[in-house]
Amino acid sequence: MEILPLQQVRFGETSPIAQASKKQQTPGSGFGEVLQKSIESVNGTMQEADELSRGLAAGEHGNIHETMIAIEKASISFRMATRVQQKAIAAYQEIMRMQL
Repeated sequence: MEILPLQQVRFGETSPIAQASKKQQTPGSGFGEVLQKSIESVNGTMQEADELSRGLAAGEHGNIHETMIAIEKASISFRMATRVQQKAIAAYQEIMRMQL
């Protein structure tokens, strides 16, 4: 980023910082999209763990290590998603308690 002397800065025009932030924002990178992708990722890991555990129980494969790793990945990702949800709710409640 180029730093301009004060004489060269024109007030009322879009600042270089605002222009840079507009360039960084791409469609599909909003909070809703990020949240949806995260939930889909957690769902995918849980489905993978479910399929592997069913296959192990049915005798389709005998790879217990892969199954246990997938189950633990699903468990960790679900716990993380739950914690993020709790933090988001706590932040929302704190904002609602603020008086303007």
